Amino acid sequence: MPRPVVKRTARAILLDGDLQNPELVLIKRTKPGRPPYWVTPGGGVEPTDPTVVDALHRELSEEIGGKAGNVVPAFVDTVSIALHDAVPGDGVLKDGVLKDGVLKDAVKVQHFFACRVESIDLSQRHGPEVDEPNGEYEVVRLPFTREGVTSVNVVPPSLRAYLAANIEGITALLADDLGPR
Repeated sequence: MPRPVVKRTARAILLDGDLQNPELVLIKRTKPGRPPYWVTPGGGVEPTDPTVVDALHRELSEEIGGKAGNVVPAFVDTVSIALHDAVPGDGVLKDGVLKDGVLKDAVKVQHFFACRVESIDLSQRHGPEVDEPNGEYEVVRLPFTREGVTSVNVVPPSLRAYLAANIEGITALLADDLGPR
């Protein structure tokens, strides 16, 4: 029997610059009492988002004041959610219990898309990360190399491993000769 999906996210493996020497755009998250970690821009799919890709574009606008092109599905991560793993504010808990009364064997599905920066204007950021921040959100760029990707704590760990193993493949997804997207 399939496990219930209690949350879906849309996240960008967002490359900037020449594909021969690209940079990966990440958000360095610093929360009080926790070591910093790095995430790809993106977030939860809302009921008002017509598609997962629409959610990605909305999240990029909110988090980095950005627009992306050449959006290509690259990686899907399915994460088991147990009650002890869920935390307030992550969109999974409501009033201290998992939404919809699901207490075990539930999952979060994270859709990761390879895409290219069309624009970033940090002054245009908006939404909960800006209006009610929980810690700091610093937009950073790293060399899109194995060394760059593994030099910081990219989460989730499955994404970090995928990126480190697939630098060339992800870059190939964004090549001009792939065809229309």
